[in-house]
Amino acid sequence: MSILNRIHQADAWLLDTVFQPIADRLPERLPAVELGLSFQLGAILFYGASIGLMMVVGHMSFGDSVFNVLVWCVGLAFFVGISRVRSLVRPGQPNPLRPMLAGMRPLSIPFMIIAAVQGANAPPALMMSSWFMTLSDVVFVLGLYLISCQPRPPSRQATREKRVKLTALEGGLGRG
Repeated sequence: MSILNRIHQADAWLLDTVFQPIADRLPERLPAVELGLSFQLGAILFYGASIGLMMVVGHMSFGDSVFNVLVWCVGLAFFVGISRVRSLVRPGQPNPLRPMLAGMRPLSIPFMIIAAVQGANAPPALMMSSWFMTLSDVVFVLGLYLISCQPRPPSRQATREKRVKLTALEGGLGRG
């Protein structure tokens, strides 16, 4: 078995065994994709705080700050892109974002581990900024996995309420 197959199996196991049960236990009014997008926004904010803190403290040169701001912009573009396609995730249907993010999920885990090691070994002057960056990576990975979870089918009560609304709408259209 190739290393890529093992990585894919580990990713599928993590998604199906760890994150899908969490997504299934979320309240119906808070789908996993919405919570995942909130985590993604949090990751962007934590990364921005890390960059801002390093600039304010003076531990970042102009070139480093431009690079980090560009990386932040890539994260923001990813968030905007996922926000635009979240309407494709519908209850009771397969999540199209699951295969789309299949390459990014396993790739983000080593980056999260590296950030955690760097945060633990950061000099005291950079400790706070490093931990914001580590927290950003952790929240990003959590968000990616939650976005990739299969949505729950609608509850019977929600389906019944939708049928009643459609019947009322059809009755109103038939009279005109």
